[in-house]
Amino acid sequence: MHKFLLLLSLFFGISSCANSEEPTKPILQDPVVYEGRPIKVLSYNIHHCNPPSRPDFIDLEAISRVIVESGAEIVGLQEVDVFTSRSGSDLDMAKELAEMSGMPYYYFSKGIDYKGGEYGTAILSKFPLSETATVLLPAEEGTEQRTISIATVSLEDGSRYKFANTHLDFSSATNALSQAESIVDYFEGEKSPLILVGDFNSTPNSAPILKLDGSFTRTCKNDCAPTIPVINPNKTIDFIMFSSEKDFKVENHRVIQETYASDHLPVAAELILLKQK
Repeated sequence: MHKFLLLLSLFFGISSCANSEEPTKPILQDPVVYEGRPIKVLSYNIHHCNPPSRPDFIDLEAISRVIVESGAEIVGLQEVDVFTSRSGSDLDMAKELAEMSGMPYYYFSKGIDYKGGEYGTAILSKFPLSETATVLLPAEEGTEQRTISIATVSLEDGSRYKFANTHLDFSSATNALSQAESIVDYFEGEKSPLILVGDFNSTPNSAPILKLDGSFTRTCKNDCAPTIPVINPNKTIDFIMFSSEKDFKVENHRVIQETYASDHLPVAAELILLKQK
């Protein structure tokens, strides 16, 4: 009996010593995991739906076809006519293109009064838009008033991001730079994920784009395909940008080779909206 008790005490003593000598396991924190939601974006200067090869013809179907075939769910359009005698005094081009392209939501941003109507930019979206705003950009004397239009997009999963669309001045490099500076200043401190698109009328190494590069990331950073003219294009002036690589990841970027509908080639990108979990 005594021997049995002695053996038991030795066994438990050895076991507890062995357990006490095991190293303490570190408490591991869960790694940061990102879930992504793809967003298909299109930026397109539509030349008021006037194919260059047909000077007196307005072809909404051609522009709508580009939008639909791109698969975009959010679109920034430049050079949009609304109720102008040039394109049709009864034609709301932004509204009509939205309906034809399966975009239930749209927002038109007037730059100037033009030929009995209005001329500017438009945002088309498959998802609800809210907090829409038009911000006037600097305009040197003798230049055309340009704007930046802004909307908050609400996705089906409850996530939201901001979308901005612009068309910078082509006639004055100093004015275009002032407009780029104004955009940077306007969004300084913005906490929401932001996508910025447009016809910037400036090439990648120009002062306006370099200014924007300091605050935004382009979907194409190097050797970006040219976007104008549509035949033998040689200049890259249309871009898709976003707020931060913490907000978005670029899945792909492409310039669509559509040479009939407009004097610009459309630019498309798929971005992943990152959600920290």
